Amino acid sequence: MHLTWLTTAALLGSSLLPLAVRAQHPAPAEVRRYVIEVAGLRVGTMTATRQPLSAAEVRYTLVSDVQVSFLVYHLKVYYKVINLVGSDQLLLSTVEAHTNQGNFASRTEWKGDHYDIVADQYKHHYRGTLRQPIRYTVTDMFFRAPTGQAQAYGEYFGDYFMLSPAPGSTYRARRDGREDEYRYADGQLTTIIKKNPLKNFVIRWQP
Repeated sequence: MHLTWLTTAALLGSSLLPLAVRAQHPAPAEVRRYVIEVAGLRVGTMTATRQPLSAAEVRYTLVSDVQVSFLVYHLKVYYKVINLVGSDQLLLSTVEAHTNQGNFASRTEWKGDHYDIVADQYKHHYRGTLRQPIRYTVTDMFFRAPTGQAQAYGEYFGDYFMLSPAPGSTYRARRDGREDEYRYADGQLTTIIKKNPLKNFVIRWQP
């Protein structure tokens, strides 16, 4: 009787072990790919990735690679944003940018009761603190529409964009005289229009 119980327990344990192991594995990454166009010409790519790390933590990555040459106008920008989110709150954000004007970086880090923010970007330098938890960022906009959100934290600038809805499932993001448009269809971000005095940058989802 004792031997039978041990054998049954061993069989049950061995059959349940793969389920337990699988349950500990994070969900697969969600990847969204975009092309970047200027005046109808493809000039770069953008990739947004959402990778669950555990039941409470998620890592977001946003990579953009752009090269533009129009007459005397030359632009080369590669930047990468990495956000670590825990319990729906931004814990750490790092931004690295490599451009034809130099290399730049930004960092936003939760210190338990406030964020330390350092943004050293091209023609933009900011250092400050923020006490309210950051729960919605520009990178989040790639994975869920800003329904009910009044602002989105711009990791690059270390500052908020103010959001406002517009007709046609569109949202406008404004900061310091700059305006971008985010267009959604069936809850999916399909198009971003980054307005520029010379030529607008259009970012299109590639399903």
